[in-house]
Amino acid sequence: MIFMYAPIAVLIFFSFNNSKTTIWNGFTLKWYEALFNDSNIMNALGNTLIIAVLASLFATILGTAAAIGISNFKGKKRLIIQNVSNIPIISPDIVMGVSLMLLFTFLGVIFNFEMGFFTVLIAHICFCVPFVVLNVMPRIKRMDQSIYDAALDLGCNQWQAFYKVIIHELMPGIFSGLMMSFTYSLDDFIITYFTRGAKFQNLSIEIYSMTHRRISPKINALSALLFLAVLVIMVLINLRDRHEEKVRAEKT
Repeated sequence: MIFMYAPIAVLIFFSFNNSKTTIWNGFTLKWYEALFNDSNIMNALGNTLIIAVLASLFATILGTAAAIGISNFKGKKRLIIQNVSNIPIISPDIVMGVSLMLLFTFLGVIFNFEMGFFTVLIAHICFCVPFVVLNVMPRIKRMDQSIYDAALDLGCNQWQAFYKVIIHELMPGIFSGLMMSFTYSLDDFIITYFTRGAKFQNLSIEIYSMTHRRISPKINALSALLFLAVLVIMVLINLRDRHEEKVRAEKT
């Protein structure tokens, strides 16, 4: 645990250092101020947040629908489809990045478009959907089908029963999948690098390009803020899971 979190603690510590070197020279917030005054970083941050929000929303909708569809299959068919849906999770990012780049390049020649914002968005949706499926499937397995049938018997139509029963029961898994998708999209570098084209820039690409020049302490400040954002998301997921466990325990 020390080896995991000590570098992050050092990074956060030196983000408040008044010196550009690793020698402590007093406390300062000037690197955070310089970070927010850097137009390139702010534009990259905006692109990153837009991609992460849109990708996580679309991936959550598609992943939830896919999980419900997979659950309708029985036996070997369901097992095969579920394993296929997990392939993007276990595949190396560079394999997925290169394969998507080749696909977008091929389609770009046919339909005359260049890689950029929309190709990155599609790529992020592709690798986020399996994480939503992974979070929703266990909730489907624990769901009592008789509740849905009871809602129909009590006068709900199929859409009302679907929304009030199925979606309500799956909401913890849907929320976890949404937060996980947002986190992975926010953090991605390799797939974005291969599918962004020549003009699109997000935070991970901007940080990578900054390391080619003299490393600025603004990278420490930016990395500290990203770590804080991911930490908050993971805390929210854990709090949600604990709340659900508490509610489930009270019901039993």
